Amino acid sequence: QVQLVESGGGLVQPGGSLRLSCAASGSFTEYYAMGWYRQPPGKQRELVARIFRSSTTNYADAVKGRFTISRDNAKNTVYLQMNSLKAENTAVYYCHAKPNYYDEYWGQGTQVTVSS
Repeated sequence: QVQLVESGGGLVQPGGSLRLSCAASGSFTEYYAMGWYRQPPGKQRELVARIFRSSTTNYADAVKGRFTISRDNAKNTVYLQMNSLKAENTAVYYCHAKPNYYDEYWGQGTQVTVSS
């Protein structure tokens, strides 16, 4: 099986920055795609950003220009640098990993709270 261990969430003031990390371990040596989703209070889970092994990236429109996703393939680790954070970015952020087209795994979630 696969374990996704997230870190880096917390409380930050509006305009601040946070960096999330997610390390994958387990049955697979590489991942087709890794990314981040979030679930704001009372809302559905939504894609924030994802990055493919080729380094192609996708971002939600709401975070373009403020968030940057990157990955270290040797470590099977994905990062999300979040800058200029806003109150509406408050959510539980989930790491997502796909070792191939058919399988997918989720992290346990890390809370990000943007508040003064």
